[in-house]
Amino acid sequence: MDNKKIILYIVIGAILLLLIFSSFGMMRSGGNRGGAGSSGGNVVSGNMPQECQKPEGQDLQSWKEHLGHHQNTLYCLDYYK
Repeated sequence: MDNKKIILYIVIGAILLLLIFSSFGMMRSGGNRGGAGSSGGNVVSGNMPQECQKPEGQDLQSWKEHLGHHQNTLYCLDYYK
């Protein structure tokens, strides 16, 4: 194999690795950049855990009350300031 082919394979491999790692990053963050839905409210954006995200169609205030009633999801209220 000549040097041009080796360089081409290295470049293609590097591009594939970048694509794979960036897709894992999107999966880890859930692909949801808007936080807990688009129904408004003061939501801190970032890496909100799935269990803290407001279900589609649920009222924000009632969701916050629901989170506050459970010991294991009290920390989720920090995302809704």
